[in-house]
Amino acid sequence: MKSTLFTFSLLLFSFTYFPLAFTETVEDINGNPVFPGGKYYIAPLISKGGGGGLKLGKTGDSECPVTVLQDFSEVVRGLPVRFTIIVKRGVIFTTDEVDIEFVKKPKCAESAKWVLAHDDFPTSWVGIGDNIDAFQGKFKIETLGSGSGAYKLVYCPLFSAPPGACSDIGRYRDENGWRLVPTENDPFRVVFIDATESEKAVV
Repeated sequence: MKSTLFTFSLLLFSFTYFPLAFTETVEDINGNPVFPGGKYYIAPLISKGGGGGLKLGKTGDSECPVTVLQDFSEVVRGLPVRFTIIVKRGVIFTTDEVDIEFVKKPKCAESAKWVLAHDDFPTSWVGIGDNIDAFQGKFKIETLGSGSGAYKLVYCPLFSAPPGACSDIGRYRDENGWRLVPTENDPFRVVFIDATESEKAVV
């Protein structure tokens, strides 16, 4: 009995603290690991014609900028984000469920944390805050090819049919920028830029 309990405990420890062999460390454009709590810009993989960074904007009848948008302009760096994972370790892997939030939030928003919102818009969309109707779920970062440095964002609802079904995050053209929305076959291809290093380079 003690041997069985020891084996179970060892397996549980392994799955909790050491990711499975097919996972990869999420890296920034310089090949450095993306750290939980660090500041990063999410930028399009295509530098020319792919648009700029991410920002917040007002859409529909909202009086508060709670919609996550990709700017049309390539020269706009956007707002930095932070990633948080449940497991307490120093790097993020491609199988991790992550919370994403902007480093700063508008005064009118309760939170800067990303959610998948639903309202009378034709599709659900990525927004921020606790005061909008949203699904329960988590985001993930998945690679677009081993060692490519390019990624896509994925949303996995807590309650889905079939269980565990996730959707890629793509783009929908709006008047103020590209909204981030679920998609089946056209993910938003992104890279991560260390905002701290980028800020040092500017100074």
